[in-house]
Amino acid sequence: MIIMSVDLGDARTGIAASDGGEGFAFPKGVIHERNKERLVAEIARYAADVSAGLIVVGYPKNMDGSAGFKAQECAATAEKIRAATGLPVELWDERCTTVSAHTALNYTDTRGKKRKNVVDAVAAVMILEDFLRFRKN
Repeated sequence: MIIMSVDLGDARTGIAASDGGEGFAFPKGVIHERNKERLVAEIARYAADVSAGLIVVGYPKNMDGSAGFKAQECAATAEKIRAATGLPVELWDERCTTVSAHTALNYTDTRGKKRKNVVDAVAAVMILEDFLRFRKN
């Protein structure tokens, strides 16, 4: 089954998808949209394009494990994605994935505008890789 992951952001949302064997995660793009309704519609389009069977949405818990405002907002958006796609949607703890994505981009010396354009997709890949590892065990 192809699994798609979503790293929700205020201005940019990263999208990644697995292969059919759930072995690898690949960046699929970044959606530049602030309007939640249009964002959900675009996420649904990506899900249809990659033939996703499951969507994983990053769930930004606080470092103490509690769910703050941003996590609640992501949970509400995940419900809208579920309604728009008809697919199962799971929330996945994404603490520190954006920091890890920036670190990974440091190793490849990706800077400036190019970095800004890919960091959210890299974070979505990291969310999906973590989820895939969990499913295998």
